[in-house]
Amino acid sequence: MRDRVLNVLRLGFGLLAAVALGVQAHRTVLLDLSMANFFSYFTNLSNMAAVVVLLVGGTLGLLGRGRVPDLVRGGVVLYMTITGLVYAVALSGYDLGPLLPWVNTVVHRLLPLVLLADWLADPPRRPISRQRALSWLLFPLLYLSYTLIRGAVVDWYPYPFLDPRHPDGYGRVGVACLLVTLAFAGVGAALVWAGNRLGASRGTAGS
Repeated sequence: MRDRVLNVLRLGFGLLAAVALGVQAHRTVLLDLSMANFFSYFTNLSNMAAVVVLLVGGTLGLLGRGRVPDLVRGGVVLYMTITGLVYAVALSGYDLGPLLPWVNTVVHRLLPLVLLADWLADPPRRPISRQRALSWLLFPLLYLSYTLIRGAVVDWYPYPFLDPRHPDGYGRVGVACLLVTLAFAGVGAALVWAGNRLGASRGTAGS
């Protein structure tokens, strides 16, 4: 019964996030804004990944056909957790332009908490090594490279802390990139520790 409720919740939150992203994408088209820019926000990319993990995980769970691989889940949980933290620390005071308030709440506040709660409520079945978890850093590093290269070409950056046109230029951006990378590494290590510990406790309790 517990697993069924969890999988139904996954489907519900996955559909909510999909609707939020779809509505915001439609608004982007209506306002004649760049869809390339829409797909260049880490928030949108991480939420899209969260939608896939939630919908696929919920469906597989209800059908009794397995689960999303825990290494994949962990990576998406990391990206969503960082999305929520960066928004709270660095972006909540900025004007987010055409982003609808309720969509903002879903993608920046609600879904990060949902993915984190899902990880803690249903931890990995097998321990995840720190070496394997290092693969979670590949996407953020590729994203930072893409953002800085594309930004220099099209003169547009998705986040103010990645924009070298602000005072202190690339020095400021370099510090921001370092801090964000350390945040990814630190939060990733915490997720591995918590997931493995909870998974081991659950296995012991069920044996």
